[in-house]
Amino acid sequence: MKKLFLVTTLGATFVLALSSCGKDEYKLSVVAPQGAPAVSVSALAVADPANYSFIDANNISEQFTSNEKDIIIAPVNAGAKLYKLGKSTYKLGAVVTWGNLYFATQRADIQSVTDLSGKDITLFGENTINSSLARYVLTNKNIEPNYTYLGSAANTKELLASDANSIVMTAEPALTAVTNQLKQNGKTVKAFAISDLYKEISDAEFTQAALFIKNDAIENHKEVVNDFLDSVKASCDLVTNDVEKAANNIITLGNTGLPSALPVLKTALPKCNIKFVDAKDSKKQLEKTVSIDPAQFGGANPADDFYYNK
Repeated sequence: MKKLFLVTTLGATFVLALSSCGKDEYKLSVVAPQGAPAVSVSALAVADPANYSFIDANNISEQFTSNEKDIIIAPVNAGAKLYKLGKSTYKLGAVVTWGNLYFATQRADIQSVTDLSGKDITLFGENTINSSLARYVLTNKNIEPNYTYLGSAANTKELLASDANSIVMTAEPALTAVTNQLKQNGKTVKAFAISDLYKEISDAEFTQAALFIKNDAIENHKEVVNDFLDSVKASCDLVTNDVEKAANNIITLGNTGLPSALPVLKTALPKCNIKFVDAKDSKKQLEKTVSIDPAQFGGANPADDFYYNK
């Protein structure tokens, strides 16, 4: 675009048109939790690592209140709840992961999910949407196990590896890593995708993690934001279109908290449910996710202004 300046000389006004200021070259800063959500931007991070940070998932929520990064990838419920409470200016740009949670066990007597009824199951994150989802799907299938809790998916993965009688909820790609480890010792792991169970009872997909955009970036660099969203879609699509290249991007980055073995990644990445769906098209699915446990989202569906519209 051109900038116009008015100059007054001896009572006459002249309009001077300066040369085009060119394309906005602003670089967005991005933070994502280590693990599956990091996959969604891995192709971009390889090309521009200085502007991407991958941190412990337990620390991602505080990124909203610090208001430093332009883009945050985080659990959908965390971004929605903080926005509703007025503690965040970040709007939802797209949902990028749709459920990488699994029930898993070595037990020979567990052949189907119905066999979980009456058994002891160890979930992770007692007061999180992940545990709420696990309880929701089992209750709606009339399966009533006994629940205990550990702090993280890494904890339940270790329990699965060390205790052949355990039944746990864990997540990909950790599940594939431990499954391969046990297979080498002649042991078998059976796993049931919680996202599939949720789809069976709700005819919907679980909106797990999303990309959130700081309002300042939207107001000042909208064109850059829109181009970035297109690039993130391409990065997500890579998991479907060229999983080996996506896996190699993860290995090259080396700081995503994901396994570094190519065979593990090639098996696990498709099970992470990485898919880019923009805010407008994910709204109905998100509202169904809210109904699992509204308290995790601040007690109600997000307002319309929570969703970014390109």
